Amino acid sequence: MNAPESLPVRPTTDMAKEALFNILYNTYDFDSCEVLDLFSGTGNISIEFASRGIKKVTSVDKHSGCVYWLKSVIDKYKLHQIDPHKGDVFKFLEGHKKSYQIIFADPPYDLPTIPRIPELVISNNLLTDNGMLIVEHPSLLKLNGLPGYQETRRYGNSSFSFFEKVKEETADDQ
Repeated sequence: MNAPESLPVRPTTDMAKEALFNILYNTYDFDSCEVLDLFSGTGNISIEFASRGIKKVTSVDKHSGCVYWLKSVIDKYKLHQIDPHKGDVFKFLEGHKKSYQIIFADPPYDLPTIPRIPELVISNNLLTDNGMLIVEHPSLLKLNGLPGYQETRRYGNSSFSFFEKVKEETADDQ
């Protein structure tokens, strides 16, 4: 299932994808998770989530060719648990209110606003209490000073930075 070469995508490498899914599969019960896939491109990650038992995957990409391709794959393979949306990811995050157990973002590596992704996810409360945001980014970009940051795992020139919901302090925490 190869996407047309004319689409503007940089797929997650197989090694990095396998490592990511090993982490997530050992952390979450996929049967009860809902996933948000940002900058989904051809839907490579959305399709992987669906094939591993995730019941609902919302994917967002602004490129109409990518969304069209993903819809054709959904129809061909009956992957109707994937719900593709054409739109700007940042506008989607600003206006969206649903929370997810897993949010995966794979923005273009040259996008200067990559740090806004965790900021918007955290400030708009888009993660469940045990939820996780994973941002794929070039290894040279450091995201460790952002709210909810937990760790970064490097896979060659690519890295995954993991973020969790920021817990509000209560009087008992002080």
